[in-house]
Amino acid sequence: MKTHSTKYLMARESSGKRPSWLKTLAKLSALMCAVVVPLSGCTTPTGVFPDDWTPYASVKLIEGDSVSITFLGSPDLNTTQRIRRDGKIELKSVGEIQAAGKTPAELEQEILKLYEKDLVLKQVSVLLQSTSYPIVVTGSVMHPGKVSAERPMSALEAIMEAGGFDNAKANMKRVVVLRIEEGQPKHYILNLKRVLDGKSKQLFYLRPNDIVYVPEKMF
Repeated sequence: MKTHSTKYLMARESSGKRPSWLKTLAKLSALMCAVVVPLSGCTTPTGVFPDDWTPYASVKLIEGDSVSITFLGSPDLNTTQRIRRDGKIELKSVGEIQAAGKTPAELEQEILKLYEKDLVLKQVSVLLQSTSYPIVVTGSVMHPGKVSAERPMSALEAIMEAGGFDNAKANMKRVVVLRIEEGQPKHYILNLKRVLDGKSKQLFYLRPNDIVYVPEKMF
């Protein structure tokens, strides 16, 4: 029986068709190359912009988000509402406007234009009160996996939601955020040890579907 099973295996391997385990290994290898190579430092990290350090500013609104809109000097126009499934909200005397897909700052500018002739004080504030979007945390953390952000969340907060750093392995000075924008991957390298040590107050805020990768220390 052993000889028969060995011959059968050799025949399958020599028949030109890959065994299923080889196909699986090939897929895993391709996935590792796609993820690890961009994170290995072989490419130039993407520059960090001010919006990435500011909560709410870099996160685009999505359906289901709750937003509070405040008109300074015109409190009768103030409103708090949830963005509908079609991505719209409704404002007094203006009607429906598209909110999903815009940042709070972009929505502020659009509302200002719509009400420009009616406002004494040209100031409008859009505040994201609640949201929910996925983030993946992987690498040297205690509980890698998907994290659901119910508010704008920094990379450090996402790691803490995943159980925190694996202190025996984690390289806190080279934490990577992988982001896909317009079909193109971008990666940011963060020194979170400076934040934990109190040497920096800058928190990098995440966007929906960001991947936070904590590499291992190089011994």
